[in-house]
Amino acid sequence: MIRFLIPFVAVILFLLEPEFALFSPIEWGEEIFILVPRFVILYLIFISIYYSRKRACLYGLFFGLLYDVFYIDIIGLYSFLYPLVCFVAGSSVRFIHQHLSVTTILSLVLVALMEFVLYYFFSFTNLTAIPLAGFLSNRLLPTIIANLLFLIMLGWAFKYLINARVLQHARDIS
Repeated sequence: MIRFLIPFVAVILFLLEPEFALFSPIEWGEEIFILVPRFVILYLIFISIYYSRKRACLYGLFFGLLYDVFYIDIIGLYSFLYPLVCFVAGSSVRFIHQHLSVTTILSLVLVALMEFVLYYFFSFTNLTAIPLAGFLSNRLLPTIIANLLFLIMLGWAFKYLINARVLQHARDIS
């Protein structure tokens, strides 16, 4: 049962992302803040660190392609970035401690790097005209804070679920 629970959670998170995106933009005073939920990639980073880099990269390719097809007009952007982020997260396991707080910080750093790559891609292709300072203060910082709150609420559940799958996999092998 847990075998199917990990991809099921990823599908649920994929479907919840646009629902949480409805809370954005937030107007506070004269400033407009844009929150971008990145639930799926955060979950995939946890899978990559605590379970299997290969499995996370495959899920990343699948959900990246779904994201490209359903949400943007450029096929291949998220299909490339999601597996790349999962690969980097899985490769960093040799150099970091697999504690929940370290994983959370690494996840936020990787999401920030992904947001920078997306910003520069859209800026290079003239699909956005936001200056870098505006991107940092009105989009990146609120996105990181919102995703940090998401990880504070559900990061421990992700780790528990993935560890339960690892234990089940070990029992199935023996």
